[in-house]
This record gives sequence, structure tokens and C-alpha cells, in this order.
Amino acid sequence: MAQFELIMPKMGESIMEATILSWLKKEGDRIEEDEALLEIATDKVDSEVPSPVAGTVEKLLFKEGDVVPVGKVIALIAVEAEASAAPETPVQTATPEPASKPIPASNGTERHTPEPVAETATAPVGTGSQKPSGGRFYSPLVLNIARQEKIPMDVLEDLPGSGQGGRVTKKDILAYVDDRKTAPAAAPQPKAAPQPQAAPTAPAAPNYHHGDNVEIIEMDRMRRLISDHMVMSKHTSAHVTSFVEADVTNMVLWRDRIKHEYQKREGDKLTFTPLFIEAIVKCIKEFPLINSSVDGYNIIRKKDINIGMAAALPSGNLIVPVIRNADTLNLTGITQKVNDLANRARVGKLKPEEIEGGTFTLTNVGTFGNLAGTPVINQPQVAILATGAIKKKPAVLETPTGDVIAIRHLMMISMSYDHRVIDGSLGGAFIRRFADILEEFDLDREV
Repeated sequence: MAQFELIMPKMGESIMEATILSWLKKEGDRIEEDEALLEIATDKVDSEVPSPVAGTVEKLLFKEGDVVPVGKVIALIAVEAEASAAPETPVQTATPEPASKPIPASNGTERHTPEPVAETATAPVGTGSQKPSGGRFYSPLVLNIARQEKIPMDVLEDLPGSGQGGRVTKKDILAYVDDRKTAPAAAPQPKAAPQPQAAPTAPAAPNYHHGDNVEIIEMDRMRRLISDHMVMSKHTSAHVTSFVEADVTNMVLWRDRIKHEYQKREGDKLTFTPLFIEAIVKCIKEFPLINSSVDGYNIIRKKDINIGMAAALPSGNLIVPVIRNADTLNLTGITQKVNDLANRARVGKLKPEEIEGGTFTLTNVGTFGNLAGTPVINQPQVAILATGAIKKKPAVLETPTGDVIAIRHLMMISMSYDHRVIDGSLGGAFIRRFADILEEFDLDREV
């Protein structure tokens, strides 16, 4: 019998560790090649890890709930001697990403990690830096906790870490926070010089008395990440929301006419989402500044058009899979991507790289029967567009013989944008152009 070492795989560009949620096999169990051995959770998604070989589970080296660095051996599998030549999963070293790389969170949302700025010894941790001037690497989750708990960078630098190479893990920083709450109050720190790149720090939440007749529901891991990301976004960007109403009658009639033929031919349902994404891509080409992010006082205009689409999960949480290079796809290609990503999102089969790198986000609040919404910007993007429910309403139409009232399919469209970069003229022009593209839909279009 030969022994195969299964390592913790690298689940994305910025993933340095993962938490073992559950072992699907026990020691002594038989496992087949490509059969799932365990479930893991990262800052982005939950995933199953399959065994690259068939054999018997000899040893599980970690317990459920343990946080394990990428590249660490997590299990030993006994295989037949002739099977020992089976290709092993290559060990991937945990190399820190450059500080300017966008780092998404678990719900598909992204954090931008600007180049490190000079900080005083007691300056609070910023919202995005991964590798401060001391050279030590920190995950986005650790930095976010440090920012919320007002932990100065010099304290974070001195904090002992249990991760790979002494890196501070989520468990380490939460233990420090708990210890600090029970320790005597420390002397006040000198006030740091203001940094224009840093987002405002959220005020501490007051302690409320909620009464006795209540149920306390602890947020799950994904809901905590969503919560942190939404609060961070509101404290980072100056949110402005604009609204327009669009007459999408031609688009609705065209889809109703061809949807059955399309599904029979392509084996896919044609929803409104691919039509919206197609129109967004056209608008971004006309208004490229919308496809940007902010780094301090620099605007980073993205040349790739990667459209994130917010998808609700059965758990009630939200995730944003990304259609990369959407401008290179026709309507059929966009439809295939939308359906594939949405289906795999619902069953937890998305890969970490499929929720990374979005440059603009669409959320369809009309799915829930809502007329409109004021969506929160998906950092580090600068705009997010929401489409409302399509409703039949009376509308005034201009004809050669005068105005008439007719029943039309109308839809509210809203877009939240970052006023640090996008002024009302650009934001308003973009959303108006999006509505015009939908209103001018060609009834005779071929797919």
C-alpha cells in the first residue's frame, strides 16, 4: 500500500487558508477518485474537496472547525501500490497578492486593496491594505475586523499569529478582541494624522435592550461577511441613486414571441437578465468611466467588462457571480453564462474565481415583485444598477394624429453610483441611455 497526501487546495487568487466545515468520510472509509472527502469554507465560498485518488482514508489530520493554511497536508489516503503513480494535486504555495489587487468577499463582493500609505505608529487599520509597511500579510477579513474594532496597525503588527508563517488568522484577532474586552482600559492613544485614502470609521453600535420576548439568531458566516461589506461600502462611497422609468413593451413582446423556440433550440430559458446585461455592456462602451474603481485620489478605469449579477440563495443570503468579458459574448453566450452561474450558485457549486473581478453589478429587484430599489455599491466598483418589476400600466403615446392612452409594459430602473467619481450628469446619462436601449428594442430581431 502506498500513502497519498491530500493538501488543502488553493481556492482562489487571494485565498490563503480555509476552514474545515465537515469531513464527509471517516478514518477507515473507502473513497473513490473524485469523490468528495470534506467541505471547506473560505472568505468567499463554501466548496467540496474531492480525493484525486481512490483508496482508504487512513488519517484525518485536522478537526472540523480548524483553520488550515493552503498547501498543508490535511489527510492521508492509503492507495494500492500500482495506483500510487496517480497524479497528485500540486502543492500551491500561499504567495501574497500585490496590494493593488481587488479582493472579493464571500457574497461575491469585492474589496480594493490600495498601495500601502504611510501611517503613524498608532494609525487605525484601513479598509483595504493587505500588506502594510511592516511586510506582514493580512487577509481582507482580518483587516476588516481590525478596522471595525479600531485596532491600531502597530498592535496588529505585534499580534502573534497561528497561521502559516505566523500570519494572523480570524481566530487570532477575535481572541485578541475578546481579551481586550475583559482587560483593564488602556491609556488613550495619540490621535493619528488624517489619511485622505481611508474610509470613515463606523461609530460603535449602542447597546440596546431588546426586551425578553425575543429570539436571538446568530448570523452565519456568509451573512456576517455581507454585513461587513455593506457597512464598509456605505462608509467608503458617497452614494447617490437616480431613477428612470422605461417602456419595455417591445422587449417583452419580442421575448414572449421567441422564448419557446429559443428554449427548444438552445436548451436554455431566455430570461430578461441577459437582455439587461447586453444593454449594460453597450452603455459601458459609451460611458467607460462607469467601469471604474477608486484608489485614494486615483480613478482606475477597467478595460475588461466583467458584469456581476446578484443572485439570491436558498439560505436567504446573496452572492454575485461574475460574467467575465461580457462584451465578447453574444446574447446566446450571455444567456448560457447567466443560467449556468445562477444554477450553480443555488447549489453552492461556484468556484472562488467566478465571484472575483466584477467591474459593474446588476441586481434584479423585480424578481421579488419590487418596483424599485436603492442598491448598495459592490466595492470596489463605482456603480450598481437595479431593474424593477415590469408592470402593465396606462401610458400616453404620441401618434401622428395626436396623443393616445395605451396599455404598456413599464419598468422602473435605478442606479446607485459613487459621487466621488460619478457626477449626476454622467450617472443620469448612463441610466437614461440604458432605458433608451431597452425602449428601442427591435421587434424583428433574430437570435
